Amino acid sequence: MRHKHGYRRLNRTSSHRKALLKNLAIAIIEREKIETTVPKAKELRRYIERLVTTARNADFNTHRAVFKALQDKEATKKLINEIAPKYEGRNGGYTSIIKTRIRRGDATQMAFISFV
Repeated sequence: MRHKHGYRRLNRTSSHRKALLKNLAIAIIEREKIETTVPKAKELRRYIERLVTTARNADFNTHRAVFKALQDKEATKKLINEIAPKYEGRNGGYTSIIKTRIRRGDATQMAFISFV
């Protein structure tokens, strides 16, 4: 049964899923807009919004917590110093998902995910 199952499996093992979300998070922090499939975008939204909420605090422990999730110094700096301060007065809803096209090879719905 699927009751109370809180995340999308994305047809991957747990370690592969964690690596995928980490890499997508780094990509959206660096580029501020990426194109991916809709299920990946929806799962990335949960991941990145939690990170932005954590990063808004901007103390040393915040740096450690964000770096633990991303494992990338440049992305951590950009998230804490540039992205998180923009959303200081906002409680969630830092990203938007816009459906774009159907991928030609497998007819998967694609979407842009970007910071608001």
